[in-house]
Amino acid sequence: MITSIHPPVVLTIAGLDPSGGAGILADIKTISAFGCYGVAAVTSLTFQNTQQVYGTLDQSAETARRQIEPLFEDFEIAAVKTGMLPTAEVIREIAALIEAKGIPIVVVDPVLRSSSGFDLVTDQAAGALMSCLFPLASLVTPNVAEVRRITGVDVKNHAEMERAAEATLKLGARAVLITGGDADSDLSADLLLDGEGAVVYSTERIRSKHTHGTGCTLASALACLLARGLSLRESVPIAKRYIKAAIRSAPGIGHGHGPLNHLPPGFEIAN
Repeated sequence: MITSIHPPVVLTIAGLDPSGGAGILADIKTISAFGCYGVAAVTSLTFQNTQQVYGTLDQSAETARRQIEPLFEDFEIAAVKTGMLPTAEVIREIAALIEAKGIPIVVVDPVLRSSSGFDLVTDQAAGALMSCLFPLASLVTPNVAEVRRITGVDVKNHAEMERAAEATLKLGARAVLITGGDADSDLSADLLLDGEGAVVYSTERIRSKHTHGTGCTLASALACLLARGLSLRESVPIAKRYIKAAIRSAPGIGHGHGPLNHLPPGFEIAN
C-alpha cells in the first residue's frame, strides 16, 4: 500500500448529475470516503433527478482538455476514473491526454445509458470508447447491459458472462469486472477477468430502490483502492462491501431511484 503523508489524487472525468446520486458528485463523495483527494472534469451537464434524465448538454473536446490540462500540471494524478463520455471527439481528446501523461491507473466505467433508460452516448462514441480508451484501461467495469452493447453477447448465465469478459479483454483492457447487480437473481455476482484468469465475487442481493449511482461509486472506489496500492483482487471485495453498506444506509430521499449514502456509518477501509 502507498505510505505517504499526502493522499493519492484521483481524477474523475464524468457527467454532472444534479441529484448527486451519480456522476462526478457521487465520485467525489466516494473518493473522499476512501481517503483520496478528488479532482474532476465535467464532460456533460445532465438534466435529471432521481426519477429520470430529461436531457444533456455535452461539453466539447476543447472544454474537456482545458479542464484537464491544468490539473495535470498542478497535481500528481495517481489514478483516473472515467464515466459518461458523450462524444467520440471528447473520448479521443481524453485518451490522448491520459496517454501523453502516462497515468498509471485508469478505471473506465463505460456509461452508455442511464438507469431510467436514457441513451447517454451515440454508437460512434461507444466505438471510440472501445478503440481509444479501452487499450489504456487498467480496468473496465461494465454492467450486464453495457457489456451486451460492447460485445454483442447477451449475458444470461455464467458462461456467457465469461465469454463477454473475454471479448472485452480483446479490445485492449488489462482487466474487466462485469457487475451482475442488475441481473434477476438472489445473488449479486460480479465476474473479474484479468491476466490471472477469472474469479466470481458473489454477495446477497439487496432489494432496494436506492441504487442510483452504484456503477459510478464502484468504479471510483476501485480507482481509489488501486491508487492506494492494493491489488485488483484485494480491491474488489472491499469496493463491493462499500456498495452494500451504502445501499443499506441509503437515506430514503427523492421519489425515484434514490442515491446511495456515500458515507455508510461504521464503514472502515483497512489502512
